[in-house]
Amino acid sequence: MEISAEVQEGLQLAGDTAHIPDKVFKYLVERVFEDIFKRPSARSLKEDGNLKSLDAAVVKQAYAALCTLALEGAKHDANSSNLSPILEDCKWTTDRTESFINIFLDRKETVRVLLGNIRQVHPHIVDVDWRLDYYMKSNHKDKVNEATYLITLKTEEGGLNRKTKDVQFCCSLEQLQDLVGKLKDATRSLEKASLS
Repeated sequence: MEISAEVQEGLQLAGDTAHIPDKVFKYLVERVFEDIFKRPSARSLKEDGNLKSLDAAVVKQAYAALCTLALEGAKHDANSSNLSPILEDCKWTTDRTESFINIFLDRKETVRVLLGNIRQVHPHIVDVDWRLDYYMKSNHKDKVNEATYLITLKTEEGGLNRKTKDVQFCCSLEQLQDLVGKLKDATRSLEKASLS
């Protein structure tokens, strides 16, 4: 997991007891996760009584760096062995490192679920069922004599909560042949693209 120089600078400020005292540090880390989870009690950093005595620019930069580290760490499924070297490079004390890692590990799975819910994942077709129906007559016409295919696509949505869903549609033989032709064209295009 790599972090930018700007985030490293913010983490150095967060780890520096001269800028952020120990008492406020733990509160700031808790506040980061509250804001990630969008708890209703969250208020702006300027209005927060626990942070008013500190330099606003330092708090803002440290807060942004801690948010970035928490989100990137959850995204990459980081653990203490991944995070410790980063925090040591930023000159954090062992107490602060352990404190952040413990809070992070307690909340990591919830953050991962939130991250999984915001990404756009299209459903994948995992199975196809079909049935041939033959309509002899309908409510509007006496004689129809038409074959209709009932297609059921079984889809699975990605992410952490793998839901399956059925997509059903009816089509005539011509429409089905057109669909199969378009699928073959798409397959050929993908094969060409992968060879390039």
